[in-house]
Amino acid sequence: MFKNKYENGKLNLCGAVIATLRKQNGLSQRALADQMQLLGIDINKNAIQKIEREQRFVTDIEVKAFAAYFKVTTDYLLNCNW
Repeated sequence: MFKNKYENGKLNLCGAVIATLRKQNGLSQRALADQMQLLGIDINKNAIQKIEREQRFVTDIEVKAFAAYFKVTTDYLLNCNW
């Protein structure tokens, strides 16, 4: 079965940016998951870990919530400089 992947095999474009922002804000993966849950996003520490390792897809709703929490644009999260 075909699986959508970025050309390098990664499953998302924003994992590394989310990891950097999380660390800059002094949050653990669990704490970030807790913050996302407060925003209504059903996500746990394991999902955050997989997102950061680019081993899990990130929905558009999740991207929007991460951007809102970190006060950045969705383009910034997606590293859209192309």
